[in-house]
Amino acid sequence: MAEFEIGRVVETEFGGKAKILNVIGKGRQSTVYLVQYNSMKMALKWYDTDKVKNLDKIYQNIKRNVKDGEPNNKFLWCKYMTKVDKTTGAFGYFMEVKPDSFEYFVDVMNGYKIVQDSSTKHLTKKSVKFSNLNAMVMAGINIVTAFRKLHEIGKSYHALSDGGFFINTDTGAVLMSDCDTIAPYGEDLDINIRPTYKAPEVLDGGLPDENSDLYTLAVVLFKMLFRGDHMEGRKVIMDICMNEQELAKHYGKEAVFIYDPDNDSNRPIRGIHDNVIKFWGEYPEYIKDAFVRSFTVGKKDPEKRLSLDEWQALFIRLRSEILSCICGKSHFVSMIAKQNDKIFKCPNCGMEFASMKFSNRTFRKPLYIGCKLFECEINPNADDFLSVAGELVENKIRPGLIGIKNCSDSKWSVKMPDGLFHDVTSGKGFPVWNGLEIDFGKVQAKF
Repeated sequence: MAEFEIGRVVETEFGGKAKILNVIGKGRQSTVYLVQYNSMKMALKWYDTDKVKNLDKIYQNIKRNVKDGEPNNKFLWCKYMTKVDKTTGAFGYFMEVKPDSFEYFVDVMNGYKIVQDSSTKHLTKKSVKFSNLNAMVMAGINIVTAFRKLHEIGKSYHALSDGGFFINTDTGAVLMSDCDTIAPYGEDLDINIRPTYKAPEVLDGGLPDENSDLYTLAVVLFKMLFRGDHMEGRKVIMDICMNEQELAKHYGKEAVFIYDPDNDSNRPIRGIHDNVIKFWGEYPEYIKDAFVRSFTVGKKDPEKRLSLDEWQALFIRLRSEILSCICGKSHFVSMIAKQNDKIFKCPNCGMEFASMKFSNRTFRKPLYIGCKLFECEINPNADDFLSVAGELVENKIRPGLIGIKNCSDSKWSVKMPDGLFHDVTSGKGFPVWNGLEIDFGKVQAKF
C-alpha cells in the first residue's frame, strides 16, 4: 500500500471526511497519520493490506471496540472507523492524538528521544526520564489500573509493543494505545508481531486470556522499572541467527529469565545491559522477588502469576516507602540504613526522617514535607489508588512546625499533645508529635 499523500481526504464510515496533515509514525503493519476531522485533530491508524493477515478479524474487533467504548480515560481508544476501500479492502480507525506531555514508552526505556531542531533541522538527543521516583511508581499503579479495567469487561491485550502506550514522566499518568489488539478472552486475532510481550503459552499456540495478560503486564512493569528486557541476556545475545523463530524460542519454550536464581545461563552482560544491572540493585527484594516469580514459575504455570491485586499492593507499598529528601535525592527506605526502628537517614546528606507505623502493615512510612497519605493506605477496602487523603505540611505561621492535613472527606480521631483524642475534619490539620496516634476508622497509625 502506498503511503497517503499530505492533503488526501479519507472518508469515515458514516460519511464524514478527514484530511491527512502529516505522518505521526510507522509500524510493521500500519501507518499512523495526523488528520483534521471536523474541527478536531485526531490520529488515523491505517492498515497495510499487503502485510496484515486476518484483516477481517481485525476489522470486526475494532468495530466491536468502537461500539463497546473505552474502559476508562487511560486508553487512546478506537473512536470511529473509516470506509473500507472497495478495491484493496484497506481501512483504518480514528483515535485521539497523544498529548505533547506524554512520552513514548520506548523513549522512556531508552532514556532519550530524537528531536529535530525547528531552525537547523539537526537531529539531537533529548533526555526522557521520570522527574522523580513518585512519578515512576505512579505510572506503575496507573498501568495496573488500566489492565484491571480491561479485565473487568472480559478483554485482554492480544498484542502489545514498545510503542503501545505513553507516559507523562512528570506525573506518572498513562495512556494505553494499541487498542485495536484488545479483544475478548479466548479470541484469536493472530496478529503478527515480535514476541517480546507475549506469554509463552500464547507463543506456543494458545489463546490470549486473563492469565496471558498478567504475563504481559509483568513484562511492561519490568521494562519500565529496569529499562531493559526480561529475557535478553547472554544466551540470547550469543545467538547469532536471531530470526523470528529463534526469537520466539528465546521468549517461549526456552526462555530463561535474566535473574533466574536457579539458572545463570542468561545473565545480563555488562556493557550491553548496564541499565538492568544498575537498577536491579536499586529496588527492594519484594519487587525483585515478584519478577522472579513472574518469569520462572509464572512462566511455566499461568495460575501462579501475580494477580492484579498483588501488583497493586506491591506498587502501593513501593510508593509508601519513597523518601524525598530536601537535598534533592529520593530513596526507597527499605534500601537505606536506619538510625533505629523509627528513624531513616538519607544516604546522600545524612538528614534524619521519622516514620509512622500503620496497623495494617509491617513496614513504616517515612515522613517528610510533601509526603502524602493515599485513600487506599487508610481504607483497606478502597478501590481508589490515586486520591490523596492527607499530606504532611509545614505551618505557614510557625516555620518548622510540621503537621498533617486531612484532605479526605472523612473525620479522623487524633491524639493531640494534651493527651486527648479530638476529631479532625476535612481541611483541618494537627501537629506531628512524639505521642501522635491517628484513628482513620479501619486503620490506625502511630508516630
